[in-house]
Amino acid sequence: MKGNWFASRWGIIAVGVAIGVLAPLLQKLGNPGNMGICVACFERDISGAMGLHRADVVQYMRPEIIGFVLGALGAALAFGEYRSRSGSSPIVRFFLGVFAMIGALVFLGCPWRALLRLSGGDLNAIPGLIGLVVGIWIGTLFLKKGYDLGRSRETHKTVGLVMPLFMLGLLALLLIYPQIANEPKSGILFYSVKGPGAAHAPLFISLIIGLGVGFLAQRSRFCTMGAFRDFVLFRQMHLLSGVLALVVVAWVTNMIFGQFNVGFENQPVAHTQATWNFAGMVLAGLAFALAGGCPGRQLFLSGEGDGDAAVFVMGMIVGAAFSHNFGLASSPAGIGPHGVAAVIVGLVFCLFVGATMRRSS
Repeated sequence: MKGNWFASRWGIIAVGVAIGVLAPLLQKLGNPGNMGICVACFERDISGAMGLHRADVVQYMRPEIIGFVLGALGAALAFGEYRSRSGSSPIVRFFLGVFAMIGALVFLGCPWRALLRLSGGDLNAIPGLIGLVVGIWIGTLFLKKGYDLGRSRETHKTVGLVMPLFMLGLLALLLIYPQIANEPKSGILFYSVKGPGAAHAPLFISLIIGLGVGFLAQRSRFCTMGAFRDFVLFRQMHLLSGVLALVVVAWVTNMIFGQFNVGFENQPVAHTQATWNFAGMVLAGLAFALAGGCPGRQLFLSGEGDGDAAVFVMGMIVGAAFSHNFGLASSPAGIGPHGVAAVIVGLVFCLFVGATMRRSS
């Protein structure tokens, strides 16, 4: 980290500013409203593009996610920080990813989207953000009690390359089977012709922005979960300053683009059930805290060779399939028919993991 300007206070603020401009810009160029960048929603769309779920309004191979991983890989290789490691509680990490996604899709967004929804005027994001902080706070209680998923170890370089190669494979499929206007399928890929999955910025602009964000986030260690965790545990403002910069700059950018619409009703891809916006993000925040990073951070880590983070990412993609195949995910009409049960089961699982996986045990 020595000599890494992006790791400084002004560096992390600059990264927050960059994301705060680029995310509303992606919305302006075609991405869904208040969803310029959403890791959970975009991984859900990728899951749909591969046919893992068949919700026809959320199927698109989002190039931003591909860019995040490959951008992080490029930064790690360029600055000598690529290190292949894994071996720390993979099955637990997988299910933490599953339940993190379920919680996020009950709320309808990851931490990044919760911030972007707020910057766009969606007040339903407030209970979600409060829930996120509560979930992370619960996670910090387990950390203070000695919670630990175990130590990852250096391993074969192949392990760390699997996720970047997987993303390259997804990019190849996207180029081989491009979207055909008004057609729900191209080759083996599914495409939405209506709904949020049909709304997207131009492919190569999305990919370039994804690569840039992945590069910057790897250098800066940008992480929304880490921002709140560090403030709760240590009263450190370093990461949180970047998160606050993101919100302020995204708000200004939305105002300039005419994308700011304050209120609870009729917000894009959102529902008004505050209790479940809160509870969904409690689950997501707790799962992120137990896994050691927000969904964006997990993608960037997987790009720099962390096989454990890659397992969490795959858990989120599978969790998206569970959410839409079994009626767990919310929609603008409200929560899914089995969303409440899924949140309760997820919380029980996370509390069990947090209570039992301590260094002393």
